[in-house]
Amino acid sequence: MTLDYRQLYDTVRARFESDEALEAFLPRALTPRALKDQGDDRYLSAMTRRVFHAGVQHTMVDAKWPEFEQAFQGFVPEAMAQLSPSLIEAHMQNDRIIRDRAKIKSIPANARFILDIRRERGTGFGAFLADWPDTDTIGLWRLLAKRGARLGGRSAAGFLRLAGKDTFLLTSDVVARLAAAGVIEREPTAQRDLQAVQEAFNALRRDSGRPLCQLSALMALSINPAF
Repeated sequence: MTLDYRQLYDTVRARFESDEALEAFLPRALTPRALKDQGDDRYLSAMTRRVFHAGVQHTMVDAKWPEFEQAFQGFVPEAMAQLSPSLIEAHMQNDRIIRDRAKIKSIPANARFILDIRRERGTGFGAFLADWPDTDTIGLWRLLAKRGARLGGRSAAGFLRLAGKDTFLLTSDVVARLAAAGVIEREPTAQRDLQAVQEAFNALRRDSGRPLCQLSALMALSINPAF
């Protein structure tokens, strides 16, 4: 089954004072050019921030992020790939950051992941993201989960949103809208269900011309006005 874009938009539009107010609320993704121009250090920073977001209040992590940037030397992948066990232990004594050993260990692993992609493609990680087709977002999620560290589940989409790559999010409200439309029956975990979700978003994108991040927000707003 499919979602009707016009009905979805009209439902959400009725909750805003004007078209302009709705448009101002919707998220924006970076352009492919902007993704390519962004340094690989920013992608490692976004990966790490997403890893630390998991299971804790995001505002707490975000408030400490300047301290993370300083502690981890701006997240330059070449330097962070060399983060040794002794250095990790030293970071565990830094009370200005969130001291989670398992999450800190993801930093060198994800630095090596970024460097591996760069070697394989001969381009920066931003070009890798920019060139990945939005029509196969779930394929990118799978790759991040397989090759990255602690980027499974919702973390892949969360990282992409932080990095500026267009993606949809499978929040509880988005899942509820997809279920109400008959696209899925429950939160999708099987590849068959995830493919059905991807196809639903692809159809909405064709009908509306909007990026995935905005379609995802419209779905959430159609269920929860306070999204």
